[in-house]
Amino acid sequence: MNQSYWLRCPVCGERSKTKVYADTVLVRFPLYCPRCKKECRVDVVQLKMILSKEPDA
Repeated sequence: MNQSYWLRCPVCGERSKTKVYADTVLVRFPLYCPRCKKECRVDVVQLKMILSKEPDA
């Protein structure tokens, strides 16, 4: 069975409103945190999240 996981804010660690699965791939995804009101661009591959290093265009 495919389990879903909530993405957590890289700034404050609070759960966001975005769910991902083990096979989800996100590239430069704008993750918004409702708690700290910040938006970060993240990359998610195989449930590992890192901040995107590419500059915004």
